[in-house]
Amino acid sequence: MKHNKLYEIIAYDDDIVVVNKSSGVLSIPDRFDKTIPNLRVLLEEKFGRIWVVHRLDKETSGIMVFARNPESHKNLSQQFESQEVNKIYHAVVSGWILQDEFEIDIPLLTDPSNPSRTIPSARGKEALTLVRVLERFSIATLIECKLVTGRHHQIRVHCSAIGNPLLVDEIYGNNEAFFLSHIKRRYNLKKGEEEKPIISRLTLHSYSLEFRHPRTEELLSFTASYPKDFLALLSILRKYAK
Repeated sequence: MKHNKLYEIIAYDDDIVVVNKSSGVLSIPDRFDKTIPNLRVLLEEKFGRIWVVHRLDKETSGIMVFARNPESHKNLSQQFESQEVNKIYHAVVSGWILQDEFEIDIPLLTDPSNPSRTIPSARGKEALTLVRVLERFSIATLIECKLVTGRHHQIRVHCSAIGNPLLVDEIYGNNEAFFLSHIKRRYNLKKGEEEKPIISRLTLHSYSLEFRHPRTEELLSFTASYPKDFLALLSILRKYAK
């Protein structure tokens, strides 16, 4: 399938387009600056009119589905709203998670003092994330998150609320980037050299989507391979933080 630096086309037909989005790319046009690259416009250049079904944060990589006609858009949107879509994310979080499997059932509310943020609140909407540990490191854990609900920043806020924020998340966590010097002992830079981060965006990847085809009703399942920075992070953690 087609690769470029901004997205990879995984599958398409007359009704849907499934893509693996790169980190740093907007899902939809920016409200203020329409010139910033975004997936909807990029896909419309290739396929004609595109309808947006769901979104990923700019910094989150991974799988997305778009509709190619109003009927497919309506059908897919209903599947998302009625929680019929199986959405799996992989995340590297800070700290050691002991439990192998558990639920995070914490209601979430748009922050009244900052509408771009989400906060845990008893007054919020129901939010449920099912978590399974995939791999443990000395300072971090690779987890699989199944989103039962799809609240704004749900995984990021839920992980932060249980004390294990994403390893890189400057809003809900502690790091803007992750460096080798964070874990390698006796890490020395040459004079005048500046350390480059292993990863400098959210350590969150939309790994798989399962839904029914809007026309044929066939159950479809797609996965998106890890991008280079995510793979590099796991490689470094395996080497230095076992």
